[in-house]
Amino acid sequence: MSKSPAAAKRGIPSKENFKEWYPFMVEAAELVDKRYPIKGMDVWRPYGWKTMRLIDNLTHEEMERTDHEEVHFPLLIPEDLLDKENKLVSLLKKAREEGVDPSELRLEDEVEGFAKEVYWIKHAGETKLDNPMFLRPTSETAMYTMFPLWIRSHADLPLKTYQIVNTFRYETKQTRSFIRVREIHFFEAHTAHVNEEDATRQINEDLEIVKNLMSELNFPVLITKRPVWDTFPGAWYTIAIDVIMPDGRTLQVASVHHYRDQWAKAFDVKYEDDSGEQKYVHQTTYGMSERLLGATVATHGDDKGLIMPPSIAPIQVVIVPILSKEGSEEIMSAAHEIVKKLKTEKIRVKLDDRDIRPGQKYYDWEIKGVPLRIELGPRDLKSNSFMCATRAGNKSSYNMDELLNSVRDELNSVNNYMKEKANEHFNQHIKKMPHLEINGSTISLEEKLEEGYVYEMAFEGNDAEAEMIEKETGFSFLGVSTSPYSKERECVVSGRLTINRVFLAKTY
Repeated sequence: MSKSPAAAKRGIPSKENFKEWYPFMVEAAELVDKRYPIKGMDVWRPYGWKTMRLIDNLTHEEMERTDHEEVHFPLLIPEDLLDKENKLVSLLKKAREEGVDPSELRLEDEVEGFAKEVYWIKHAGETKLDNPMFLRPTSETAMYTMFPLWIRSHADLPLKTYQIVNTFRYETKQTRSFIRVREIHFFEAHTAHVNEEDATRQINEDLEIVKNLMSELNFPVLITKRPVWDTFPGAWYTIAIDVIMPDGRTLQVASVHHYRDQWAKAFDVKYEDDSGEQKYVHQTTYGMSERLLGATVATHGDDKGLIMPPSIAPIQVVIVPILSKEGSEEIMSAAHEIVKKLKTEKIRVKLDDRDIRPGQKYYDWEIKGVPLRIELGPRDLKSNSFMCATRAGNKSSYNMDELLNSVRDELNSVNNYMKEKANEHFNQHIKKMPHLEINGSTISLEEKLEEGYVYEMAFEGNDAEAEMIEKETGFSFLGVSTSPYSKERECVVSGRLTINRVFLAKTY
């Protein structure tokens, strides 16, 4: 590890200036290097990649628990398959806009989809390809080409697959590490079911997985069913998971889509039921990306650096020996013994034996957000003790005989501190929607909405009224929360009683 992060520590922007603090921090903590000569394609550094892989491990565990099977599809997709997807997406979008069943339409207009976002491959060596290919922006097209070959009867269902791969989208907006990139570290689960009811059960299971993962990362989330105009056009409905960032904007870190049988009809994914009848499967998808890491950095970091949740910290405990002219050998021997004991208990530990001042080491590990630091000096050795300093700011001395229990307790205390701080931020950044009135095509607000907050309201209105609120406020309509009010409240528009809880926010 270089010394530059510690030197830069004194110049860390305040987190209150999030626009400057965030890009500084992801590089100072050595998560990525943004100097690669393609915009939006950062180089993962070892510390960042280890963190991301630990997040992936949590995902793998949830997939194994819920009987998903891992697959790995090719990166390249032929152009004719994209045309097939685009036609489907365009048809569904047009049907939604016109409020009719997709089967009632014939698509004659220009198709929409990922065509404007993909990276194309049109040559192989010096040979021009008859059928150009593109780098996957997501994998529906690739996967659903194979599903008809894997699914024959009801005995093959449910089919529950997932993969963690890189996807590519030509993002034209301002890029930000982890938040908006062109090469995306992407998790996607794709499932097929006998009917809508079974697919809905899968959606509920996905939301359970989401809650488990977010709990491991120590941040609360908004879970909302997106409005019609913000639903993926290929989906019946979309449920999105958002984190409230330090500046009050929301960041979508995951999404779940219920497709019904719309994609199955486009890709001819059928099964034979127990009566011998051919039926279309019903499908779902669940996606996440390295935005999870971006949200972790943003949620938990402070003016000293990152604070890593113990579950995903590449280094959970760092040991800093305090050496003197006499007794250095004994101190290092004791430090190595601590490393051995912690590793035996599957605790990720590092001995910092660099020949630099202890204060410099403290700065380095603070920036990287290591949850727990153990200091071991001559006095500690004489008293058979050690000093624990947590990234939460606590410092305590323990007897060496209490090593394992004290380390576990302190890691738990850091975890609890992170949850408490994150919940505090979450609650402080949600405000009640001020009174508003809609008269025909006009809307009036009692007071202007403040940037830096998410607004909550009871809402029983229609899509047109929701869109009017969006346009008037400049805030995005996140949709109806999956956690409704416990008691009925008056809709801010109609005055009708409802338990629907709706959120509005500025978004990334």
